[in-house]
Amino acid sequence: MRVNVVTMFPEWFDGPLSISIVARAIEDGALVVELVDLREHGLGRHRQLDDSPFGGGPGMVMMIEPLAAALEPLKDTHRVLFTPSGEPMSQETLDRWAETNEVTFVSGRYEGVDQRVIDNFIDEEVSLGDYVLAGGEVAAAAAIEGIARLLPGVVGNPESTEKESFRDGLLEEPVYTRPADFEGWTVPEVLLSGDHGRIEEWRSQQRVERTRQRRPDLLRNRKDPDT
Repeated sequence: MRVNVVTMFPEWFDGPLSISIVARAIEDGALVVELVDLREHGLGRHRQLDDSPFGGGPGMVMMIEPLAAALEPLKDTHRVLFTPSGEPMSQETLDRWAETNEVTFVSGRYEGVDQRVIDNFIDEEVSLGDYVLAGGEVAAAAAIEGIARLLPGVVGNPESTEKESFRDGLLEEPVYTRPADFEGWTVPEVLLSGDHGRIEEWRSQQRVERTRQRRPDLLRNRKDPDT
């Protein structure tokens, strides 16, 4: 799979692309990440990328010309703008992107991008959450990592991506490892029982209860909120 990232700061990705699962996916050839330096399309001697908004107001707006120049060659890809006004990114979003051959992430900055960019060059607007960051690079890095771990062969045990939070609309159950007793804090007895039926029943109950306590909105979207 190929991911293009249109950004003012390609050097920002030096770290996120060089460690852990993402680095492994790139090294194995499962993932190709192409950084598109928006500054190369900037205007004039100073490679200008932003200007003041029409009608006045605080901050600056990313100009249409540089973004159009960067995005026009990528018109055959699925082009995504990270913006606070987009739809929240979810596991379903990542699943969908991971099934495509190529996706382009646009990292917004300042007060936003010229609306004509969104109207003519963007296929989808996505938000990382209900808060504002300095730019979309953090969201792009999160999306790249989320996609990388879904690609075939990247994660050693495929079940790791199939049985986790947000699958089936539930949060993941609590997990434990050795020692079974640490300073009097013990692991639930059922997990030590060896009874796989009881263990799976306990895990199912814990997933529902944890979701009910922490993310009841997820249960409201399930067809059967009690299971």
